[in-house]
This record gives sequence, C-alpha cells and structure tokens, in this order.
Amino acid sequence: MPPTPADCGSPRPASVINEEIRGLVEAGGPVSDAYQQLLVEWAAAVRGEATRDDVGPAA
Repeated sequence: MPPTPADCGSPRPASVINEEIRGLVEAGGPVSDAYQQLLVEWAAAVRGEATRDDVGPAA
C-alpha cells in the first residue's frame, strides 16, 4: 500500500501520484483501496500545489 501524506512527512508531487494511479488503472482489475487512497492523496497534492502556485515571491 502506498504511503499516505501523513506517513510521508512531506507531500509527494501530484505527477508522481498520478503515475501510480495510471499504473493501477492499466493493470486492470477491480478498484482497490490503494486506488482510493491514491485519489485522496492526489487531490490533496493538487490542492497544495495550487496553493503554493498562488503565493507569489516575497517582496
């Protein structure tokens, strides 16, 4: 099972999580708990990246 954001200490980039999701989807089979957890982690990463992008450089 992939680590959750709380387990990692720092969030992984959304692109890294997206690659894991793609791997699970390409492997086929039923939707797993790992897939659901990756979706939650990906959504948090996207929100975090959007927040960081909204913050401009210090004046």
